Amino acid sequence: MTYSFVSHLHCPKCEKTYDVDEINQLCDCGAPLLVAYKMDELKENFTKEQLAERKPDLWRYHELLPVKNEENVTTLGEGMTPMLHLKKAGKDMGISNLYMKDEGMIPSGSFKSRGAAVGVSKAKEVGVKELAMPTNGNAGAAWSLYSAQADIKATIVMPVDAPEITRKECVAAGADLYLVNGLIGDAGKIVGQAVADYDLFDASTLKEPFRIEGKKTMGLEIAEQFGWKVPDVILYPTGGGVGLIGIYKALRELQELGWISEDKMPRLVAVQSTGCAPIVKAWEEGKTHAEPWENASTVAFGINVAKALGDFLILDGIKQTNGCAIAIDDETLLKELKFVASSEGAYVCPEGAAAFAAARKLRNDGWIKEDEEVVVLNTGAGIKYPDTIEVEAPILQKDEKVVR
Repeated sequence: MTYSFVSHLHCPKCEKTYDVDEINQLCDCGAPLLVAYKMDELKENFTKEQLAERKPDLWRYHELLPVKNEENVTTLGEGMTPMLHLKKAGKDMGISNLYMKDEGMIPSGSFKSRGAAVGVSKAKEVGVKELAMPTNGNAGAAWSLYSAQADIKATIVMPVDAPEITRKECVAAGADLYLVNGLIGDAGKIVGQAVADYDLFDASTLKEPFRIEGKKTMGLEIAEQFGWKVPDVILYPTGGGVGLIGIYKALRELQELGWISEDKMPRLVAVQSTGCAPIVKAWEEGKTHAEPWENASTVAFGINVAKALGDFLILDGIKQTNGCAIAIDDETLLKELKFVASSEGAYVCPEGAAAFAAARKLRNDGWIKEDEEVVVLNTGAGIKYPDTIEVEAPILQKDEKVVR
């Protein structure tokens, strides 16, 4: 039985193709590579009915993933995260069909485990022994943990202001961790030099082709959880934007397989911070590429990416689905974080809170209609960002009573 129907790698800019069984980074033209599948064979050998008996993890879609040999699968049980109908929050926003896909429930505490699971598995399959990557925290933590299981040495460089918990995950997993007094772009330059100096595999965002394939499983799951229909709107916190690119790729592949209708595609919304909004600026100006953002800063550290390598793919996904890009300020997203937690018991991450705030704003503006099905991606667990909530609680002596 064929485990994967992967075909080859191709460049979305110059259309040059590459062998999926070799170690590849960027295309010769500098663009990210994308994974192609044998769709005609998939149509004949893979049906959605087959999924009913499979384990509830992302590897249930292995035919549509790039790992050819099941023995190379590196997994911590990631995938099939909850799709929750948030009735109270939705009523407050005027969106009766408001849903949250909660990636905070995944191993490592963030959606980055999806990209790491598939990326590390394929790296193992093609013979990678050492990898390096810059990170804003969560990706480095995830890739460190999965690399440990795959016996791959990981070198991680993150900004000194990255969430402390993610540092500890890297160290616990045995990765070589370096902190840089700067932003993720600065970490990227250091990684680039280390890759050149020590012949490491560069696992930076979109500089290897397989992280997208892990992230696209969010799109596959959304379609399955909606009964092979799709919602009207999907809001995604966007830094490097791999998840948004992946969700769009997944839904296009499902259309090609005939599993979902070709007549409807969710409107994709890229959510950024007003302190770092290169995609929003490019979208508002009608551009196909984004300019680097100066002095990027936001409490939603995961989307503090001044320049995304896949900016043209993000902007294309928004355009092709009649979506949009929107920026939320830190004060607003922190207020929304507390509201979602206090109304629904969901302690979301600041990036997820930005997406909820964006849904509220787009509903107020009339861009989202009252009866539309809206999915917000909460990309990580709120407990990974302890500094987003300030606690001032009275201290009682042993014989004191609670006074209300």
